Formats: sequence, structure tokens, C-alpha cells
Amino acid sequence: MLLWSTDVSDPSYGDVFAMLRDAGYEGIEVPVFNPDPGKAERTGERLREVWLTPFGVTPRSESQSPISDDPDIRRQAVEATKREIDACAALGASILCGPLAAPLGEFSGRGPTPAERQRSAETLHAASEYAAEHGVTLVVEYLNRFELYLVNCAEDAATLVREVGHPNCRLMYDTFHAHIEEKDPRAALRACSDVLVHFHASENDRGTPGTGQVDWDGTFAGLEEIGYDGWIVVEAFSDALPELAAATKIWRKTFESEEQLARDGARFLRSKGV
Repeated sequence: MLLWSTDVSDPSYGDVFAMLRDAGYEGIEVPVFNPDPGKAERTGERLREVWLTPFGVTPRSESQSPISDDPDIRRQAVEATKREIDACAALGASILCGPLAAPLGEFSGRGPTPAERQRSAETLHAASEYAAEHGVTLVVEYLNRFELYLVNCAEDAATLVREVGHPNCRLMYDTFHAHIEEKDPRAALRACSDVLVHFHASENDRGTPGTGQVDWDGTFAGLEEIGYDGWIVVEAFSDALPELAAATKIWRKTFESEEQLARDGARFLRSKGV
């Protein structure tokens, strides 16, 4: 839904939901950037009307950094995640995913330190305790080195999730980031198979899946090898949303229309047996 908006609670998005169901989608990720349980509950009702399963997606910011050396900022990270978990529960979403381990687009000028990893793990564990009480699983996404520096590959991200040590903290794999950071998608998927529960199908230019350079054959072979049976979600971005364009560095449109991308993306995934 981030092709359309960072807030899809308005009833007008019902037409988009219906189009996506017609295109063959069975679920969608709903942005919970500004969590409001009332809006989330109403959105969830609209999604149930068209038989779409909801998931929540959100990033962490510098003011809510799980890796900050300031304990007050880390507490803010936990509280922000709790509010998003509340919205997911109201929405009917069992997953809250995204770059939850560290702030998006904030860099120290060096690589991650052991202390930062430990602080991230402790913060995620505290939030996971709350998530478990509300039937929600936190799903950590690793990003490429240009967007985040704490974890950039499947092996490192899986190690972090294992350090969190909570069943309500798991991992997501994203083909866009993997295309930049992984040498072999099959090996990358094996490295995180024990904690992998969510998957983003995203092309190397953030456009229509199947039209670019991502190693889709190797990726789907890897998913088959590890017996992955979770959700596969198309993720794409455009230059239509200034706040997201700035974060994702999308300065041009790489597809004809949002509906074209959604329909062609669904057809491509179905052609791969999804």
C-alpha cells in the first residue's frame, strides 16, 4: 500500500483494496506510521469485507532509535513499537514488519558496534514481550548498507533475531536489499531459514517484480529448498509520496501505473507458483 499512501484508513481506499483482491492478492501490508487503533479497526473491517489479510509495516526513526546510547530514546523506541502493536491488534494484523532493529537512514560514520547490537536486541526483546500479549509478531527487516548499517545481510540479521531470543521476534527477507548485499540468494535464505516468516518480492529498481535484475529463479529455488510457506508480499515505491521518496531515494517512476504494477506483479508471482 506504500505505492498509494502512508495512511490508507480513508474509506476511499476501499476501491484500491477491491482492485487488489481482483488482481489475485490475498493480503496487504498496511502502513502504521501514525498508529491510531480506531482508524486501524475500521480499516480492518473494510479489508475483511474483501477478504484481504492485513499486516502492519513501519520503520524506526532517530528519535525512537533502538540502538541509541540514551536509555530514554530506547524507551521511546519500545513505546512507539507498543503503539504500533496496539494498532496492529485493532487492525487484525498478526505481523508488524519493517526495519525495527535500527533507525532508517541514520548513520554513525562507522560500522555497527557490539554495544549497538546488544541494545537493539534488548529493545526488540522488550517490545516482543508486549507483542506476544497482543498476538503480534515483530518481523525485523534487514536493509542495504545505504539505508541502514546495523544489519545488512540475512546471516547477520538472523543472528540478531536469535540474540533477541523471543518467539515473537522473527525475520523478513527482501529481494531488493538482497540483490545489493547477498552473493547467493539460496545461501542467504538457508542462513536465515530457522527465523524467516515473511518475504518481500521487490525488483532492483523498486518497480514491477520480474522486469529487472533480481535473481528470481535462484530466489524461488532457495525458498523451495528451505520449505518456506509464509507470505510473499510485493513491495514497490514511486516518487508520488515525498516523505517516502526521500527515504527510499526514488526520484523517478519505473512503472506505468500503480494498478499495472500490482496486476503484473501478481501475475509474475503466480507464474512462479506462488
